[in-house]
Amino acid sequence: MEKTTLRIEEQKPRNIRRADIAPAGGFALVVDGHFKTQFESNAAAQKAAKELLVNYPMLRVEIYDASTKGRTLVKQ
Repeated sequence: MEKTTLRIEEQKPRNIRRADIAPAGGFALVVDGHFKTQFESNAAAQKAAKELLVNYPMLRVEIYDASTKGRTLVKQ
């Protein structure tokens, strides 16, 4: 009889992004006070914010700049 060996696969570390912690770099969308998608450039964040407001005009959308730690309100 052959003995079977038990192989335990290592779990990959989970990359969890928390909505209550500000990002360390780049730009992020803040929708109704919650951090959402992160972007590398302000132009990409502006474009995504405008597209979101076209579909959902009742939302309060801001762009968070991690370097200045400031927020800019996006209007339609």
